[in-house]
Amino acid sequence: MADDVTETEPDPNRSGLKDPARAARSLAAMALAFEALALLLAIVPMRMILDDPAPATIAIGILTVVAIVLAGMAKRPWIWPAGAVLQVAVIACWPLHWSLGAAGIVFALVWLYCWHVKHQLSKPPKR
Repeated sequence: MADDVTETEPDPNRSGLKDPARAARSLAAMALAFEALALLLAIVPMRMILDDPAPATIAIGILTVVAIVLAGMAKRPWIWPAGAVLQVAVIACWPLHWSLGAAGIVFALVWLYCWHVKHQLSKPPKR
């Protein structure tokens, strides 16, 4: 009895993952969730370091909520530019304390890397 199974070539337009777009969205959500955690952890040092911690605490709280909301909405196509705007907003907190700006730069680099991975996953694999 002969099997009529034909072997098909793998699709050259696939990255090798079952769902590359989902992998990129998951990476974005994880990066935003870690950013929210890092921002929350920054509240206590700001309250100890600054003479008037209220502006920094409010800014950190707002940015944390935005990061959490964006992480939850990672399926939306506009998440990538919205995440970039969040990174700019964190860097803009530099006048409140230099460490917030530095954290913003670090997370902006992480976001750029996530965007790069998304772009690479959308291309066909090199063979």
